[in-house]
Amino acid sequence: MSTLLDKDGVLLDASTIRFERLLPGPIERVWAYLTESEKRKQWFAAGDYELKKGGKANLFFQHKNISKPGTTPPEQFKKMHEDGHMWEGQILEVDAPRLLTMTFGEHSEVTYELTEQSDGEVLLTLTHRKLTANDLKNVSPGWHAHLAILADRLNNRNDVDFWTLWQQMHKHYGEKLAN
Repeated sequence: MSTLLDKDGVLLDASTIRFERLLPGPIERVWAYLTESEKRKQWFAAGDYELKKGGKANLFFQHKNISKPGTTPPEQFKKMHEDGHMWEGQILEVDAPRLLTMTFGEHSEVTYELTEQSDGEVLLTLTHRKLTANDLKNVSPGWHAHLAILADRLNNRNDVDFWTLWQQMHKHYGEKLAN
């Protein structure tokens, strides 16, 4: 499999981070894991998307669903872990199965770009824009862990624990972003 599997996110500017991951295709399968609630909740968050410009994008995060039993989340995320947290966003652009841009939270935007590769893999480029410095410290390890779980699920595995990886990456990105 790919050397991009665990690659760090790249800071494009003070408020934008980009991740790239090579995932097993076909592209329609990866697209389904990005856009269909039942598949997306296995690695990220449940919720319905209206896949049209201006459509609603609802995300329900409940991280106990993507963590190993008995895993303890960081104190500031215990409520999200147990009770869940609902975010409402808006679809800004969609070109199925290659591009999806949506608002994320109150102020930021996420773009997912899928590009088919010659070997049957799919390159996912995820760009998260309009982040504060504080948001970058939590979002970066979050995306790193979520994308590791996505790759895990697309490879028909269930080996990655969200909070274990998030905590490792939180320290890593804290040091990386401080420089």
